[in-house]
Amino acid sequence: MAPTLLRPALPLLLSFNAGFVDTAGFLALHGLFTAHVTGNFVTLGASLVLGTSGAIAKLLALPVFCVVVIASRLLSSALLARSLPALNIILAVKLVLLTAGAVLAIRFGPFADGDAAPAVLTGMVLVAAMAVQNAAHRIHLGSAPPSTLMTGTTTQIMIDLADMLRGPTGQSDGSGQRLGRMSTNILAFALGCAAAALLYARFGVWCFLAPPILAAAALCVRAGISDE
Repeated sequence: MAPTLLRPALPLLLSFNAGFVDTAGFLALHGLFTAHVTGNFVTLGASLVLGTSGAIAKLLALPVFCVVVIASRLLSSALLARSLPALNIILAVKLVLLTAGAVLAIRFGPFADGDAAPAVLTGMVLVAAMAVQNAAHRIHLGSAPPSTLMTGTTTQIMIDLADMLRGPTGQSDGSGQRLGRMSTNILAFALGCAAAALLYARFGVWCFLAPPILAAAALCVRAGISDE
């Protein structure tokens, strides 16, 4: 397939996978957000008030996420300095982490206690994978809509819709094209969430086999783009 046709597929695959991992992690790991880590502050409060498990993983999620983002940035800079395919390598690292997360989830799940070591370890591996994806997106795919945090994307869509309702302003700001790209991005994320919920309900922790497959597909797409 031509690289020009592959290029739009990469952000959509990343968004779909992020929605899948976030939802599957939330269902399997007692309310842990693996991609939208700041949401864990809310679920942490709920865990403490309601006495449910999973507080340890929610406390660790943000610092683990931050450390992995820093490491991803340093790795990317080092790879670029050596003229190596930084994004390809970083996506391969994410694939390894998602594979490890799937192995852990299937080996130790379902998780009766969200504070048990296997559940916390599985959660942190998945958080690390999503941190790598977030860093890769910010560093290498800055022109594409975010693949995980949908609040800002939704806000921009509403602003663009409002501008369109106002009518022509005499300025061409590309809002129509941006609206299309962001809308498809949110749709991909939402479809990933729905797929994870359906597969988790049907297959339990075996649904974690899907994210590494999706990550491998994204890596193949990126490799196709690199051949351009």
